[in-house]
Amino acid sequence: MDFNHYRFRSLWTLSAPAPVVYRVLERIEEYPRWWPQVREVVRLDDTSGLVRIRSVLPVELRATLHEGRRDPETGILEVGLSGDIDGWARWTVTRLGPGGSLARYEQEVDVRKPLLRRLAVPARPVFRMNHALMMRAGRRGLEAWLEAV
Repeated sequence: MDFNHYRFRSLWTLSAPAPVVYRVLERIEEYPRWWPQVREVVRLDDTSGLVRIRSVLPVELRATLHEGRRDPETGILEVGLSGDIDGWARWTVTRLGPGGSLARYEQEVDVRKPLLRRLAVPARPVFRMNHALMMRAGRRGLEAWLEAV
């Protein structure tokens, strides 16, 4: 087992229609406005940007995002990641009942940040918990953002 390899999956049930959720999620430069752990997003060009993330642990991750698949018809938004974490992340937004949606987040990454690599075995459960807390805060922030717009 490679202790520096992670797969994450989160399901967010949201009260906004899928097309509205998709439009918010595709504007990644606005994530810091509703997702506290996404500290900064800087666009490099139309298809890439830099992101700075920090959750509960006092460790900041930086990565370059490269647009992958962007398909409003299927609700898929995918990016490649390189930097402190290498891999990919994907949102899939689907209709859920009248006026609601399900946002599925999937991520598969290899950790490259040296400190995190050294702590990979003893701290793995803590890293997974840190990610779970970040995702929980993200869902809450997105739901509040959707209610406000």
